[in-house]
Amino acid sequence: MCGICGFNWRDPELAQRMTDVIAHRGPDQDGVWCDERVSLGHRRLSIIDLTEAGRQPMANEDGAVQVAFNGEIYNFAEIKADLEAKGHVFKGHADTEIIAHGYEEWGFDVVHKFIGMFAFALWDAKKKRLWLVRDRIGIKPLYYYHKNGRFLFGSEIKCILEDPQVARQVNHAALYAYLGFEFVPAPETAFADIHKIPAGHWAVLENGQLRVEEYWDLKMPERGVARSEGEMVERIRDLIDDAVRLRLISDVPLGAFLSGGLDSSTIVAMMRKHNPGKLQTFTIGYEDATFSETEYAKVVADHFGTEHRVLIIDKMDEASIEKSIWHLDEPMTDLSSIPLMFICQKAKQYVTVCLSGEGGDEVFIGYDRFKAAKIASFLNFLPRWVRHDLVGKWAKGLEDRPEKKGPINMFKRFIEGSLLPEEAMHLRWQYFMDPRLEQHLFTDSYKAQVPFDPFARVRAYNAKCTSKDKVNQQAYLDTRFMMSDSVLMKADKMSMASALEIRVPLLDHRLVEYLGTVPGNQKLRGMTTKYIFRKALEGILPKEIVWRGKQGYSLPVKNLLRTQLKDFMVALLHESPLIREDFDVAFVDRLIDEHLAMKQNHNHVLWGLMNIAIWHRRFFKNG
Repeated sequence: MCGICGFNWRDPELAQRMTDVIAHRGPDQDGVWCDERVSLGHRRLSIIDLTEAGRQPMANEDGAVQVAFNGEIYNFAEIKADLEAKGHVFKGHADTEIIAHGYEEWGFDVVHKFIGMFAFALWDAKKKRLWLVRDRIGIKPLYYYHKNGRFLFGSEIKCILEDPQVARQVNHAALYAYLGFEFVPAPETAFADIHKIPAGHWAVLENGQLRVEEYWDLKMPERGVARSEGEMVERIRDLIDDAVRLRLISDVPLGAFLSGGLDSSTIVAMMRKHNPGKLQTFTIGYEDATFSETEYAKVVADHFGTEHRVLIIDKMDEASIEKSIWHLDEPMTDLSSIPLMFICQKAKQYVTVCLSGEGGDEVFIGYDRFKAAKIASFLNFLPRWVRHDLVGKWAKGLEDRPEKKGPINMFKRFIEGSLLPEEAMHLRWQYFMDPRLEQHLFTDSYKAQVPFDPFARVRAYNAKCTSKDKVNQQAYLDTRFMMSDSVLMKADKMSMASALEIRVPLLDHRLVEYLGTVPGNQKLRGMTTKYIFRKALEGILPKEIVWRGKQGYSLPVKNLLRTQLKDFMVALLHESPLIREDFDVAFVDRLIDEHLAMKQNHNHVLWGLMNIAIWHRRFFKNG
């Protein structure tokens, strides 16, 4: 796990500044390599091959191929053996080296041989070609800037901003998408002219021309493949077992995050199978029990005999909020970002690598939004005016409750999502704008510049999906649209802030591809989420863990905005020049008043606006 950066001209000083600003990603080593056409920079967090042989950028035998790599290739030993049989000579046993030699042997096709998470840059001096690759699922981030012949790239946006010729400009249209989805969808970022390479894509810069191409997509049969339940259970168990086994490869200590939910508990169970010795686990908790799962985490920790540590978060300080947004590079409203940053800081005191259950809810169908979509489909027989004018207005009049979920809060959220267009599918319950907000929140000048078509990208991804199974269509949308630039971006940035590597076995592409063939009714059975996953874990996990509902470890932001963070929120939203430019401050005040009075829960919008204001203040001189 590391950080990479570079550009298409020679400037060792700039390359060094770019690597320095992402030193948190790789505190163990740094390296810069330049020729007349390209400069590459690297920060290393040593995980495999701790010797000097693992230093990057790394070359092939004759130096014609140079690689800067971030991530892990878990099957590198098998690929290395194959390459050695073909005559390639290796200097060490770092996985980076197989990228250079594999490219020599197979060209671009080498990427299809990798099992892992990766973002890398490869310079081919003979062909004068720069090749950038982001892994299939998007576990590792990769950004670029290309304008007026100037091309820069990096693991984080902040290193690209080290070039004084890269103008810092707000991508105002991206802020609209962000407030709805709570992240900026690829290929855009919150900075104008800086882009993300989407998951499963590579970029090639050759002869001054840049092309970005998709090399992998999640292919699904139209209706799923009919198999017996027993066959599916056995295959899922085998795939998860092998995914965890591969991710235990490390020359440094590793542990696991354990929330007490199904996904993280599964990872711990499989780790224990392959590691009978010391196993360290880490859990987040809150004083408000409705936001905590610590009791369930303890059940799992006791069951598998782990060395378990719990971090209780009882307050939130402004400095931590500012720090998280600086590391995220752009606004992101995920309410679990800061807790994840805290637990990564804690875990880093004991280990360098943590396995995590990220991605399980997307690929196995675990979120409440999947159930909401199914319930909504049964209510379509009601006339629209009943759903919108009667039920909708009544639900909005219900006051918010302080607990995380509960019947009233869940009912209100269900109705709010149901009022959004059906083209948004299940993402209606993960989208936090509505016609009232769109009409009143933004200034007239903003609305005149930005086209309000929030679900354009959703339609584009739906058009790409090869399945006609509703549940699998939803899984595809979560995997290809939502996950890479929200859940996984958060996991990467919050862990690398503490130089901690997170590995995500449930997103092994072999498992993801297999689940793409499983019929939707085996994932969402009635109102039981993750059905086939739960069946696969019977006898492996305690029964109370296998069949319990989802909780999550998100920060109790709605209550903090009414207490500890109230004054900070009000001052921030009144003082920010970007908030005053793009948003109607009087309407923002109305949202604040309704939230403080507990008439409505506006935490998603208010927290989103706070993230925008802090981001602008941190990254722009006039902010």
